[in-house]
Amino acid sequence: MKTKNLYVELKSQFHRDNHVNFILSITGAFLSGTMCMGISWLLGELLDTASGKGNHSIMELLWISWAIALFFLFASFLNYYAKPRYVKKAMQNYKESLFRKLTEKNITSFRTENTATYLSALTNDCNSIEFNYLNNEFKFVYRATSFFCALALMLFYSPMLTAVAIGVTFIPLLISLLSGKKLAQKEVNVSERNRSFTATNSDCLNGFSVVKSFRAEDAVSGLFARENTKLEDSKFKRTRLRIFIDTLSQLSGVSAQTTVFFVGAYLALSGKGLSAGNVIMFVNLMNFVVSPVAELPGLLASRKAADAMIRKVAGALEKSSYTGGDTELSKLEDGISFKNVSFSYEEGKEVLHDISVDFEAGKSYAIVGSSGSGKSTLLNLILSCACGAEYTGEISWDNEDLKDCSSDSLFDQVASIQQNVFVFNSSIKDNITMFRDFPEEKVQQAVTRANLGELISERGSEYLCGENGNGLSGGEKQRISIARSLLRDSSVLLADEITSALDTQTAYKISSDILDLKDITRVVVTHSLDEKLMKRYDRILVMKNGRLEEQGTFDELMAKRKYFHALFTAECFST
Repeated sequence: MKTKNLYVELKSQFHRDNHVNFILSITGAFLSGTMCMGISWLLGELLDTASGKGNHSIMELLWISWAIALFFLFASFLNYYAKPRYVKKAMQNYKESLFRKLTEKNITSFRTENTATYLSALTNDCNSIEFNYLNNEFKFVYRATSFFCALALMLFYSPMLTAVAIGVTFIPLLISLLSGKKLAQKEVNVSERNRSFTATNSDCLNGFSVVKSFRAEDAVSGLFARENTKLEDSKFKRTRLRIFIDTLSQLSGVSAQTTVFFVGAYLALSGKGLSAGNVIMFVNLMNFVVSPVAELPGLLASRKAADAMIRKVAGALEKSSYTGGDTELSKLEDGISFKNVSFSYEEGKEVLHDISVDFEAGKSYAIVGSSGSGKSTLLNLILSCACGAEYTGEISWDNEDLKDCSSDSLFDQVASIQQNVFVFNSSIKDNITMFRDFPEEKVQQAVTRANLGELISERGSEYLCGENGNGLSGGEKQRISIARSLLRDSSVLLADEITSALDTQTAYKISSDILDLKDITRVVVTHSLDEKLMKRYDRILVMKNGRLEEQGTFDELMAKRKYFHALFTAECFST
C-alpha cells in the first residue's frame, strides 16, 4: 500500500502548480487533432470546384483557408506556449520530489542499496518519462482526436466507403496490438541496462586510483566495454523492433489508402453519390485513421514502460519508510548503554555477540581490535538502531530505548565522521555549514575548535574545494567534517577509522584535536595504538571476533597483559 501511495504521490508531481499549462497543452493537442477535418474537406472542395462541380467559389474557399490557417496558428501557439512549460515544470517537480524522498531514506537501508538505481532514476529514466510519458500524453490526445474526427467526417459523406476504410485498417491495428507488448518490454530492458551501465561507470570512476595502482586499465576497460555492449545491444534491439513495426505500419497504411482510393474511384464513377473531391478527401483522411491505429498501441506501450520506471523507484524509496518511534531525544546527559546486544547482517551469521557497555556522556572512547572484529559495526549500530536495524538486546540513550526514538532526533544529536569525507565542489564555508545559515560567531567558533583557522587564513572561507574536495588534503577534509559536527551542537561524535589514510603526523594531530574537544561524547574506531593518544582516552574497548574482549584505561589493559597487550606489542614491533 505504501509503495502505491508513493507511486501516486510521485505521479501527482507532474500537475503540482501546473494545471493551467496542462489544460492549455491538452486543448492545443485537441484543436490540432481537429485540423484534419478542415484540411481534408478543403482539399476535396478545391478539387471539385476546379472541376466545375463544387458548391463554393474559389474566393469563398480562400477565405475558409485563411480561417483554417488562423485556427492552426492558434492551436500551434497553445502548443508552443504551454507544452514546454508543462513538461519543464512537471520534470522539475518530479525530480525534486524524487530527490527529496531519497534524502529521507534512513542510513541503514541506503547502505544496503545500489546507488546506481537512483542515479539511473534521476537521469536515464527521467529522460524516458519525459519523452515516453509526458510528451505522449499530448500525442495520444492529438492522434485520438484526429482519428475520431476523421471517422466522423467520413461517415457523414459515405458510410459505405467508411466501412471499407475501417475494414482495411484491421491489419495495421493487428500489427500494433501484437508489437506493443514487445516494445514495452524492450523499453524496460533498456532501462535495466542503463542502470547497470551507470553502476559500472560509477565504480570505475570512484575506484580510479585503485585501477591505476594495480595497473588494471585494460581489465577495467574490458568491463566497461562489456557493459556498454550490453546497453547498446538492448537499444539496438529496441530500435530494430521500432523500425520493423514502422515499416509494416507504413506498408499496411499505403495498402489501406490505395484500397480506399480504388473503391472510392469506383463508387464515384458508378454514380454512388461521391465526387472526385470526396474521394481525395477520403484518401487524405485515411492518414488520420491509419496513423493513430498504428501508433496508439506503441504510445501506450512506451507510456506503460515509463510508468513501470516510476513504480520501480517508488518501490526502492519505500524501503526507507521506517523513521523510528515518537520519542524526541535531547542532549545526552547520562550516556548510551548497550545491554546484551547481538547483531547480524544476514540471518544465522551473527557479527556482534552479547555486547554490554556504557558510553558515559562527555567522555572519550577508543574502539580497537583486529580487522573484522566488529569495531565499525558496533559504532554504526548507534546510528542505525533508530532506523530499523534488527538486533537483540537493548540500546538506550539516557534510559530511553533508541528503538522508540525518532531517527531525525538521533541524527540531530549524533555526528558521524567517516574515513572518506565527502566534500562538495563549493566553498569551505558552504562545506562547513552544509549550505545552511548559522550565526557567523558560531561558525567561527567551530572553525577555531576544529583547527581550520590556518587553512581559512591562507585560502579564505570562499575557496572552492574542488570535486569531492580534490583541492584539499586529507587532514583538511577531516577538519571540515569535525567543524560540521561542532556546528550542529551534537551530543555525540562518532569517528570511524578517520586517520587510516593520513600520514602519521597528520593522523596524530587529527586524533589529538578530537580528544581536545570538550562537552561532547567521543567514540573513535581506530587501528592506531599510539601510546600517547591511547593514554588520553577515558576508556578503551577491545573487540575480538565480534565480542567485547576487554575494556579499561590504557594502563589497566597493559597491566592485565592480555589481548590488548598483545595487539599493542605487535604494533610496536611492526613499527
